[in-house]
Amino acid sequence: MKIRRMHHVAYRCKDAKETVNWYVQHLNMNFVLAIAEDHVPSTHAPDPYMHLFLDAGGGNVLAFFELPNSPAMGRDTNTPEWVQHIAFEVDSVETLEATKAKLEAAGIPVLGVTDHTIFKSIYFFDPNGHRLELACNTGTPEMYKKLDEVKWDMLEEWSQTKRAPRHAAWMHEKELQP
Repeated sequence: MKIRRMHHVAYRCKDAKETVNWYVQHLNMNFVLAIAEDHVPSTHAPDPYMHLFLDAGGGNVLAFFELPNSPAMGRDTNTPEWVQHIAFEVDSVETLEATKAKLEAAGIPVLGVTDHTIFKSIYFFDPNGHRLELACNTGTPEMYKKLDEVKWDMLEEWSQTKRAPRHAAWMHEKELQP
C-alpha cells in the first residue's frame, strides 16, 4: 500500500462559526463542507458534533470538530507549545511578510519572520489556541540534496544518543557566529 495524499487533518475547535470565519478572513481558506450528527458514526456514541472542512490549498483539507458536550479544550501541557502546530506553505517571502502585517493589523500577535535556512516562517495562534505556521521555502536544490544525503545517518545517531547530530550543522552556523 502507498498513501496517495492527506485526506484531511482534524482538530478540535471551541466555536465552529468563529473558527470558519477566522480561517476565511485571515488565511483566505474556503469553507468546503459541514457535517453535523447526534451520534458518532464510528462508535455510535450519542455525542452531537459539528465537523467542518476548510480548503488548505493543493488538495489539503483542514477540519475541525466542535464538541459541545465535552469538557473544555485543553492542550498537552507536557509538550512545549512550539512543538504542536499546523504549518501551511505560501508562495513567497513577500506573501509571508504581507500576511504578517495583515495579521498584526487585525490584532493577532505574530512571531517571526524566522529564518530556518531552507525556509522562512511566521508563527501565530488561531482562536482555539492552535499554533499555526506559514512557511516559504528558500532552500536551494543543493541544500535539499545535502540534507537528503544525511537524513538516515542523523536519525540513527539520534536514536542512539538523543543528542542533536552535527550532520546538518551548516544550517545554523551563521546563528552561532558573533
